[in-house]
Amino acid sequence: MNTSPRFHPERVSTRVAAAALVVLALAFAGPGRAQQVAAASPTGEAPAAALPVPAALPGVPSPNLALEALGMGDMVRITVFRNPDLTTEAKVSERGTILFPLIGEVPVVGMTPAQAGARIAKQLQDGRFVVNPEVSVSLYQVNSRQVSVLGNVNKPGRYPLDSQNVKLTDFLAVAGGIAAPGSDRVTIISTQDGRTTKKDIDLAAMFRNGDVSQNVQLHAGDTVFVEKAPMVYIYGEVQRAGAYRLEPHMTVMQVLALGGGVTPRGTERGIKIQRREQDGKVARIDARLTDPVQTDDVVYVHESLF
Repeated sequence: MNTSPRFHPERVSTRVAAAALVVLALAFAGPGRAQQVAAASPTGEAPAAALPVPAALPGVPSPNLALEALGMGDMVRITVFRNPDLTTEAKVSERGTILFPLIGEVPVVGMTPAQAGARIAKQLQDGRFVVNPEVSVSLYQVNSRQVSVLGNVNKPGRYPLDSQNVKLTDFLAVAGGIAAPGSDRVTIISTQDGRTTKKDIDLAAMFRNGDVSQNVQLHAGDTVFVEKAPMVYIYGEVQRAGAYRLEPHMTVMQVLALGGGVTPRGTERGIKIQRREQDGKVARIDARLTDPVQTDDVVYVHESLF
């Protein structure tokens, strides 16, 4: 007669799962609670119901439920387990409801997708349409919470405010980044509690100084505007006449370098700058190569007489 112990894989699986739960309990519950967990059974194994569930794992941000709440205009996809014919894509109406087969209009505005799924499941069960329904609601297009990104970006438009896109740099990234004529200065117009505020942010300074506090969190209805960069203009006897972005502390010599330098027919002597003064009049200034240039200056390179 074989008296050797029999191998029970289902018991091994149960013990492994219990051990894993005990490890989690020790990590999140603290020393006092760990002793209670260890004493939950003679073998030191505790049932899952006795273990505390951590609110969030260390280093992992918890989801912002306010951002997940459904709003008017949002598009949702609803599936019912083992009932593929009930799969529905619906838009939250201006009344804050969606239309679902069998049960009709369901109020969902202000609810999270999980709460909306629980309400639909309850109505399906109460109406005896589905036995023990398992309903899943997913938000696949956000229309109720959007931020407008305008100005000198590669893809201006309105973008959804969700758990992935909340910061200023997030929206600049989804808008394709700042376009070539765009400035490093960004203006944010925000309306909260009936008050409209304006905030100017220097992106170059933010990254240069590592001041992440300037990477502000945006709210629904905010507008981000990227200004046009200050420009300087050059024409005359240069290789590439045109308009160029004005960098800080730029000199006449650097502007000539942007224009490809002086042509063989040009001369660096007698360079003129046309500058509009505060009174609106245009002044004509004799310039040297080391002179600084200002926004909207027009640099003219004369033709050499010899």
